[in-house]
Order: sequence, then structure tokens, then C-alpha cells
Amino acid sequence: MTAIIHTEENRQRESLATLSKTLYERGLATGSSGNVSVRLEDGWLMTPTNSCLGTLDPAKISKLSWSGEHLAGDPPSKEAFLHSAIYETRPQAGAVVHTHSTYTAAVSCLSGLDPANCLPPLTPYFVMKIGRLALIRYYRPGDKALGDAVRALNGKYSAVLLSNHGPVVSAKNLESAIYASEELEETSKIFLLLRNAPTSCLHDAQVDELKTAFKLDF
Repeated sequence: MTAIIHTEENRQRESLATLSKTLYERGLATGSSGNVSVRLEDGWLMTPTNSCLGTLDPAKISKLSWSGEHLAGDPPSKEAFLHSAIYETRPQAGAVVHTHSTYTAAVSCLSGLDPANCLPPLTPYFVMKIGRLALIRYYRPGDKALGDAVRALNGKYSAVLLSNHGPVVSAKNLESAIYASEELEETSKIFLLLRNAPTSCLHDAQVDELKTAFKLDF
């Protein structure tokens, strides 16, 4: 059993490095910004602090226990507590992606956003990948009070937007979380392009139809 778990962990390390590189190549992560994590049976893997998502070494990816103990690899990102808060409140989450992607970060700097749902349902794809996007007020990077703010949402959102910072997206697996992050970035771009223009959003009945057809839970 130990060998099987070890093999699965190695597979997840390779996958995390490979898929994180796509975030860098797509321009959703720059320099050493952003962090990514994946749930394991006996803890979770996370990108190390000050690492570039485009050049991760699978062997150096951090492993943490559910109590927060650093078990293996390089030291984890200082925002590990943020990922932990999501895993605690969303048992269905298998992966978490946090970036500072340009258009979504730009939206996070706007005033007058609805904290309960800060992007409108502009396309069915946003609804299917994200659903609703909660806005969390500004906390300095590394402030563990941010983890408490995420816990206060009680797992009701698969994605949140950190004010003056960037998005945090969870999904059942890493590939899905990356696709959802990319869809969120494209929706943010559309939202900014349409500002001050007459805009037609999906109405409630259309959103409900999507929720029923695709068994969406939000």
C-alpha cells in the first residue's frame, strides 16, 4: 500500500509541475507569482515559496499534512493557509489555483463590486466553470486573517476574488481548476471591455436552466 501511495504522489508531483507550466505559458502567472496545490490522501502538495510556475522541479514541490506540518520538498508558499482554508470548507475540492492574472486582478481593484457575486453572468461558460464569484476585502499578502475570511464563506463558492490581489479557484482536479481559472480571466477581460456599454447578461431563468442541465451546485 505504501508503494502505491508513493507512486500516486509522484504522479501528482509530475502533473502539478506540467500543468502549472501551462499557466505560465498562457500568461496567467508571471515571475514567481501565484501558487497551486493538489489534494492527496495523506495531505497535499503545493508549489514552493518564490518558485516560478514555469520551471517547477517535481521533487522540490512541497508536501504538507492536514495539520499544516511541512513534510517534504522545499518550504511551501506563504499563502499555504489560504489553500488549507479552501480544502477545509470544500471537501469536493481536489486542487486550488491562485494567480495574479492581469484582467481578473484589474477587476479586483474596481470599486462598487457586489461582494456576493462580483462578476455578472456574461456567458454560459462563466456560469458553468465558476458560477458565482465572491469578493473578499483586502488583506496584505501572508495575513492569515484571509484564511478566516475564506472559512467564513462556508465553502459556498468554488472561486473567490481577493481585493487588489487576484483570483483563487478550486475544482475537483487540477486540470479543471486551471480551465476554470482561464475562463475567469477571459470573462474578466470581457467585463472590462464592456464597461460603460449597454450589456445583455444572462437572466435568472437562463442561469437556472444551466444549473439544471449541467447539475451545477452553487
